[in-house]
Amino acid sequence: MHKLGRGHRDKVQQFMTITGASEKIALQALKASDWHLEGAFDVFYSQPQIKSYTDTRHLEELYNRYKDPYTDMILADGITLLCNDLQVDPQDIVMLVVSWHMKASTMCEYSKQEFFIGLQALGIDSLEKFRERISFMRSELKDEQKFREIYNFAFGWAKEKGQKSLALDTAIGMWQLLFAEKQWPLVDHWCQFLQARHNKAISRDTWSQLLEFARTVDPALSNYDAEGAWPYLIDEFVEYLNENGIIQNSQLTDWSQKR
Repeated sequence: MHKLGRGHRDKVQQFMTITGASEKIALQALKASDWHLEGAFDVFYSQPQIKSYTDTRHLEELYNRYKDPYTDMILADGITLLCNDLQVDPQDIVMLVVSWHMKASTMCEYSKQEFFIGLQALGIDSLEKFRERISFMRSELKDEQKFREIYNFAFGWAKEKGQKSLALDTAIGMWQLLFAEKQWPLVDHWCQFLQARHNKAISRDTWSQLLEFARTVDPALSNYDAEGAWPYLIDEFVEYLNENGIIQNSQLTDWSQKR
């Protein structure tokens, strides 16, 4: 380490403090990420050796702090307590990212296995480490691939057990949360359209295709292809925008008149 410049030495020290990794592992991860600290965390936390840096007894203590007194799971009250401990609002999108890491099957509950697997993968075995990882988890939303994974995960996580579709109110709440992060200017119009015209549960296909639509079609719809393979509901939305004068696009007017 003495051969390194001061900036690199500081990064090694910081990396070791946050992850509990050895100097050798810290150097490997930082070199692999071209000395970018966030990238090095990604490298480190995606490696299987991470499990050796979490203490199972400490995880057990954490789990028992939040576990429901009557069932072997963490339920809504436990998650509220966890959020208080982390100084994070339960409605904060970062809690969706936490649930994604845990591969949680249902909103507002974690099984013991989900809790352990998620925290081990993140290298967390104390509240202090959990707090330190929050900013990293927020940064994951800026990664397009991870955002897509989190977005698609949210559908299964938010729907009622045993249901194939997502209740409209829940879908709208999730879209407002996710697109506040990914900034899609048409999100409010989309939600108003659904309440006015659709008023039914949302299918997985519509859910996943909407992200593609928001990502690839510009907000003025100038590159919208009416012959494209969008779900019927998205085509209806485009008509709604045009009919209500929200988007002025003569090509769309011509198309809707031909239908």
